[in-house]
Amino acid sequence: MKSRAVVIYELLRVKQWVKNLLIFGALLFTANLFEPVLFLKTLAGFFLFSFAASGIYIINDIRDAKEDKYHPEKKLRPIASGAVKNDFAWAISLLLIISSLASAYILNFGFFVLLCSYVVMTVFYTFKLKQVVIIDIFIVSAGFVMRAAAGALILNVIISPWLIICTSLLALFVILGKRRYEISTLAESGKHRKILDEYSIPLLDQMISVATASTVIAYSLYTFTSETAAKHNLLMFTIPFVLYGIFRYLYLVHKKSLGGSPEQIFIKDLPMIINIALWVTATALILYTK
Repeated sequence: MKSRAVVIYELLRVKQWVKNLLIFGALLFTANLFEPVLFLKTLAGFFLFSFAASGIYIINDIRDAKEDKYHPEKKLRPIASGAVKNDFAWAISLLLIISSLASAYILNFGFFVLLCSYVVMTVFYTFKLKQVVIIDIFIVSAGFVMRAAAGALILNVIISPWLIICTSLLALFVILGKRRYEISTLAESGKHRKILDEYSIPLLDQMISVATASTVIAYSLYTFTSETAAKHNLLMFTIPFVLYGIFRYLYLVHKKSLGGSPEQIFIKDLPMIINIALWVTATALILYTK
């Protein structure tokens, strides 16, 4: 039997906090990664966003508990499995959301406004918008963009349009891969979220192709034409890392059926971890070497 601490850990979906590392993007690309004060402010923003996101995850799990019982992986979640009662889950959720918003207000007002917007958007998504075809994946993608934009707001720097474009396209790519996994895994059982009936594997494969090409083109253009690229024209040499990461992800989704938990790919797949580390190292060397 799982301990209380393990159950709480799973309830908060701490493993999904890896998504919030996008907040450090602005710190990296503004060459402030080694500035202690700015790093600590960004780190605080990371945890506050993570706490708020965990609060929303709990609300989502309460809302989807009945459907999750038929999912091969989600049925093991604390609420769906009955390990955590709804009243306790609501209390934890509200505590996380309220405390994170209050702390965000103290940290940075712009970040506070964005975090409030994220909470409102994801609550609407949980109760209504996740059942609206196409819009559902756009909303999830917007959540990733907000994470990236949060880092810029914390640093009080201008949010680059390239940050929005590249992050949104990459997020769509990952989300579509997850949708494909869900359909291929749950199609035979006939018991899954109703929104999945609006999609099909051929349709998602076409969308993934568009998202893949768009992501590669957008990042390539960024390394050639952005203001940052003008100062650091060697950024183009990071394109192979992005290409490998995308192709590796496609391989894992299509051949290894690992698209159900994208965050697990980024923290457990060794080739992906090495590739990301190399990309970060190469980017830092280019941006920080004068």
